[in-house]
Amino acid sequence: MMIPDSPLSAAAATAFAALGSGPRLAVLRALVRAAPAGLAVGELGGRCGLSGATLTHHVAALVRAGLVVRTRRGRAAICRADTAAIRALSDFLLAECCADCPRPGPAAHSAEETADG
Repeated sequence: MMIPDSPLSAAAATAFAALGSGPRLAVLRALVRAAPAGLAVGELGGRCGLSGATLTHHVAALVRAGLVVRTRRGRAAICRADTAAIRALSDFLLAECCADCPRPGPAAHSAEETADG
C-alpha cells in the first residue's frame, strides 16, 4: 500500500535522515537522557566523544531537522532535545500501526476454538 506524501511525511523524512548518522543518534540520545535541561556543548561533546567542528556539524543537522534546540545561557551554548518533536515523530511512525492487519472477528475465534478443540 502506498502512503501518500504530506508535509508531515516530508518533515518525518528529514528527521529520520538526520538520525541516519551514528554520531547524530548518539548526540540525540545523550540530549534525551539530559532532558529537559539539556547539556552545555562541552559536556555534550564529552559524553558523545565528539569535539569542535564535528560536534557543531552534527548538532546543526539535528537543529535543522527540528529535533534539537540550541540556546544560550550566559556564555554557554546549551543544546536540548525537543521532546515534543521527537514524540510527534514517534507518533507519526506508529499512527497506522497494524492498520493493514486483519483483526480477528468472532468467526476467526470460533475457527481457532474448533481447531484446538
